[in-house]
Amino acid sequence: MRLTRAGEYAVRCVLYLARRGPGALVSRKEVAEEADIPGQFLAKIAQQLARQGIIEIMQGAGGGYRLSTDPDRITMLEVIETIIGEIALNDCVLRPGSCGNSDICAVHRVWGEAQARLRDHLNGVTFADLLAEEERLRG
Repeated sequence: MRLTRAGEYAVRCVLYLARRGPGALVSRKEVAEEADIPGQFLAKIAQQLARQGIIEIMQGAGGGYRLSTDPDRITMLEVIETIIGEIALNDCVLRPGSCGNSDICAVHRVWGEAQARLRDHLNGVTFADLLAEEERLRG
């Protein structure tokens, strides 16, 4: 599985807003420049994140984006799946009916377990965790 650019950009957007702090209003231009996200992608991603309640979009001259909740309540899985849908390592796990052998296939079981582990791991990583790790890495 390769995370799409949109998923990567969504993580960058939320992480940048988390760095600025809960409730901090940040201009779209600043998020795009500092998180290295093309403006046209950012607008679309922000709409999806706002529909999910992860960020708020404030319109107008003094508008911008801000987190809707604390970074310790937002997981990587939630952000990624808001943008790309359910993470799936291959088609047979996402759509078992796509393969007539799913019920008797040992490989299907391995793919399913790997996908479950990946989703569990991403669900266990919050944006507060990422901020703490950045601090640790900066020393």
